[in-house]
Amino acid sequence: MVNRQSIKSLDQWFRKANRKPLVLRGARQVGKSTLVREFARLGNLPLWEVNLEKHAGLNSVFATFEPGTVLRELSLVLNRPNVGKGPGVLFLDEIQQTPAALACLRYFYEEMPELAVVAAGSLLEFTLADAGYSMPVGRVEYHWLGPLTFFEFLEGAGETEALKYCEGWITGTEFSEAAHQRLCRRLREFFLVGGMPEAVQAFLDTGDFLSAVEVHRSILETYRDDFSKYSHGAELEKLRRVFEVLPRVLGRKVQYRQFHPDWKAQDIRRCLELLQRAGLALPVTHSHAQGLPLGADEDPTVFKLFFLDIGLVGTANGNALVTLEDFLESRFVNEGPLAEQFVAQHLWAHQPRDQRASLHFWQRDGKVSNAEVDFLIAQGSSILAIEVKSGTMGSLRSLHQFMLSHPQARALRLDLNRPSSQVVHTEIMTATGKQTVEYPLENRPLYFQPKNSFNS
Repeated sequence: MVNRQSIKSLDQWFRKANRKPLVLRGARQVGKSTLVREFARLGNLPLWEVNLEKHAGLNSVFATFEPGTVLRELSLVLNRPNVGKGPGVLFLDEIQQTPAALACLRYFYEEMPELAVVAAGSLLEFTLADAGYSMPVGRVEYHWLGPLTFFEFLEGAGETEALKYCEGWITGTEFSEAAHQRLCRRLREFFLVGGMPEAVQAFLDTGDFLSAVEVHRSILETYRDDFSKYSHGAELEKLRRVFEVLPRVLGRKVQYRQFHPDWKAQDIRRCLELLQRAGLALPVTHSHAQGLPLGADEDPTVFKLFFLDIGLVGTANGNALVTLEDFLESRFVNEGPLAEQFVAQHLWAHQPRDQRASLHFWQRDGKVSNAEVDFLIAQGSSILAIEVKSGTMGSLRSLHQFMLSHPQARALRLDLNRPSSQVVHTEIMTATGKQTVEYPLENRPLYFQPKNSFNS
């Protein structure tokens, strides 16, 4: 069982004096149910788990909005006395199947605040987006869960020393070449295996990349099966097409003809919205980045998309046709988009977990040339511009353009080199002629997490 950092978040929530019911949100099969079970096991807490997909008749019980009545009924359903009595966790899984249970969370908070209640659902976002449904605002908390991060993967793989070394490295000191090579090899494994918990566990148990691929295929098929639950008719066919194309257009500014040249833009836009709601597509929106927050200066009509997980991307694009050793030793035409995919899902993972992640990038359509910086994030009171490279070389022309027009920002390059720092001093061509740009640049390996890219 691979440990999740979110266990710590659940522990902090559980210990709160004024704890509210917790709603776990995120795509199907990212490990929400397993997380709750593992939290209860580690805390030696009774777990009262009920899968509401199997007990649809309970909707009328929750509709009484009487927590005491609900707990008595759950005692009968689970064949366990005293459900909800004493320290423990009441886990309402697949709660989207019982909308009254979501509304009832308010009354658990108001009438039984001592009871720890967690809710989760595989297609919960569609229930929450229903125009006729109102969530008990202010009476629940949210926690977003995604795939495992690379550091969680390292811990599961037993790379404790390399992990400690990476986390403990101090800026300005030499970074071990041996540790760097070991982490780069593991990074390449992660590019194939990804972070879906079941796929990671299959790979760690067997050491066989194809065992992870089998899990990927099963998950992708599950997602396809889900489409009929929130889309129908012609839209369903379009949704399937868009889903198949999405892993092949990662990181490109979205142009609807990429998905089908003859379909209406509004139909494709609707499909992309559904995939985002299901947690399968991660949007990154253009921001002019004239200040913080970045979202206040964004253009929602200009965006690019990434997929839920890098491992799923590889399987969807046919990486299963190569061996692990071939992938570790060779370069592939889509390595640039894969590197950006890796960064995108990790930036998502390090956003505050109580809200849906909001990611941004910058682009400029210039008279002389176009420019694009892969990602922008707020870091304290400043903007961090992130340029992603899949190898050890690469031009920084777009980053130069951004830093010229945003001199107060900070700059970070993620690639496959060891950590270093430098001062960039160069001339670039602009619409008014050559101009000099100078700025400090931090270089970090791709495998560094956002939280320790600027440690000291």
